Amino acid sequence: MSKFTPEPTDSTSIATIRTLAADVVGKANSGHPGAPMGMAPVAHVLFTRFFNANPKSSKWFNRDRFVLSNGHACALQYILLHLLGYKLSMDDLKAFRQLDSLTPGHPETHHTDGIEVTTGPLGQGFANGVGLAMAQAHLGAIYNRNNFDLINNYTYVFTGDGCLMEGVASEAASLAGHLQLGNLIVIYDDNHISIDGDTAVAFTENVEQRFLSYGWQVLHVDDGDSDLAGIYDAIAAARVEQTKPTIIRLRTTIGYGSKQQGTHGVHGAPLKADDIQSLKSKFGFPPDQKFYVPQETYDTYRAAALRGAKLESQWSSLLAAYGRAYPKEHAELTRRISGKLPQGWEQNLPVYKPSDPAQASRKLSEIVLTAIAPLIPDLMGGSADLTGSNLTKVKGTVDFQPPSTGLGDYTGTYIRYGVREHGMGAIANGLHAYGGIVPFVATFMNFVSYAAGAVRLSALSKHQVIWVATHDSIGLGEDGPTHQPIETAVHLRAIPNLDFWRPADGNETSASYLVALNSKETPSVLSLSRQNLPNLEGSSIERAARGGYVLYDVDNEDMTIVSSGSEVPIALEAASKLKAEGINVRLVSLPCWSVFDKQDEQYRLSVLRSGAPILSLEALSTVGWQKYSHEQFGLPAWGASGPYQKVYEKFGITGTNIAAVSKKVIAFYKQKGGEVVSPLVKAIRL
Repeated sequence: MSKFTPEPTDSTSIATIRTLAADVVGKANSGHPGAPMGMAPVAHVLFTRFFNANPKSSKWFNRDRFVLSNGHACALQYILLHLLGYKLSMDDLKAFRQLDSLTPGHPETHHTDGIEVTTGPLGQGFANGVGLAMAQAHLGAIYNRNNFDLINNYTYVFTGDGCLMEGVASEAASLAGHLQLGNLIVIYDDNHISIDGDTAVAFTENVEQRFLSYGWQVLHVDDGDSDLAGIYDAIAAARVEQTKPTIIRLRTTIGYGSKQQGTHGVHGAPLKADDIQSLKSKFGFPPDQKFYVPQETYDTYRAAALRGAKLESQWSSLLAAYGRAYPKEHAELTRRISGKLPQGWEQNLPVYKPSDPAQASRKLSEIVLTAIAPLIPDLMGGSADLTGSNLTKVKGTVDFQPPSTGLGDYTGTYIRYGVREHGMGAIANGLHAYGGIVPFVATFMNFVSYAAGAVRLSALSKHQVIWVATHDSIGLGEDGPTHQPIETAVHLRAIPNLDFWRPADGNETSASYLVALNSKETPSVLSLSRQNLPNLEGSSIERAARGGYVLYDVDNEDMTIVSSGSEVPIALEAASKLKAEGINVRLVSLPCWSVFDKQDEQYRLSVLRSGAPILSLEALSTVGWQKYSHEQFGLPAWGASGPYQKVYEKFGITGTNIAAVSKKVIAFYKQKGGEVVSPLVKAIRL
């Protein structure tokens, strides 16, 4: 027997969403009206019957999270936000897809009030939802106590056929099933339409059977167009299941009510004017009145918003009582919610001197994590099945696992992602979006490329995700060109708002963590070596934290070599050989271009100064180094398989050869004559 109680305003509210979707997209003459019109009933039932949030306090920590993975349907989300009373006016709806509006073409977090994660690239939101659910399970396990169920929200995800075709969603769904995330509810808009037409042309698998094999609870509603009781009952059943995530397959008609309903013609194009008028007449709305919202619709959604406000008020009282009963836990939880790290954690960063033994920067990274993880409970991370190579598991940490497995519990801070790099990156975005967690993830540098879509969204969305990317050059040796990331650094360095670090020694590794952890709105990739690196004379955390600095200085130099990571010691060896021949060479370490670029001009020009040619050295592609050097030496193409010393020799990246290359560069610029101006001196700087 269904517990659904129909309200007189249900049909009017659903019609409001459908007609507004047509008007919003129609005015912009751009967008996707079909999915919002088809999903209007489930959206209405979810947000008026179940969803717990306070529109006037959109960052309330225990709010339910909503993710629109099929982000092209964002007209639906914007309409809901407006009706509920978030900071989104009718004028904002009318400015859909217009320059600098609050209603861009796909949902963007930090831009529009009420948007949890940026979606649009299909499948990403699905995986973000898994991360959001993991965060709730983790923080709830740590801080909840008897009679203090502080963190117990649900994560709801709307998804479509396109999302479920994407591999990133499959990776995340598989892990979610293993983790038994009963707080995750996915509603699948099974409308059988994609851009190319009916999904029969490419997507004929049994989605229900697939998710059953992942370990999910699978429910379905065959009439998503009008069976409100069925929709209600499915969501209610999903909320009851605590040991499995739930997917509800909802059969809908795309563009419901339109003359083109059920066809791909209503997927990604506005309805024609006569179709919109016909749609409104069909639902009993004034056909010539645009952006029409009956007062009863506003009243219905205002009631839902008031329910959320009351829930937050009750929660705030509970949190205050929790503070009296558990002051230590309360202080830590509220600190984490605020986004602040514990005071003084930086004092535990390892500091090195040249006499300390040479170690691989992946090992130096492990030493940093071991030193700071006990001080920063916010750190939660793991590896894509490369824990022993990435060196990311701090001794004594517990795995994040369902308690029933005996492998760990939800208080655990170490995540076994399996071989799922893309899913890992997108899940980490969800972990950060939830709040109270600073996620780190790990794989080989080359396989960060598998996760490129998620890394890009980290940067766009200002998610503080830290990538521990080891085996970062031809220095990994025998695995050969399939694993040697020649071009990966170029790609990552080109992403706006992403700090790509390639530390040369222990102090630079500590500096990379210092800046990464203090960069609240910037993801970081730490590019780390497999081979041992000596600790360098002249390096320090403070100097390296500026992104670039003079490691070895001379007056009246004949040349400067600028390098990063494992090639800095090779550059230093070349400079030493040249010094023995009476040739003066300065050495600059440039571990992070983007951080260096933020330094003041006087400092940057003091590091890469005019007066002598600058040669860059890196065992990767040379693309991009032109910004910082006159000449570039690196990899012309793919690497090679063999012991890493032999591979370096093959490509001429040795102290002896770089000394010879340097002499050629010096001779060339002397013969050329004229003033040698720093490559940083430009007429235009973006």
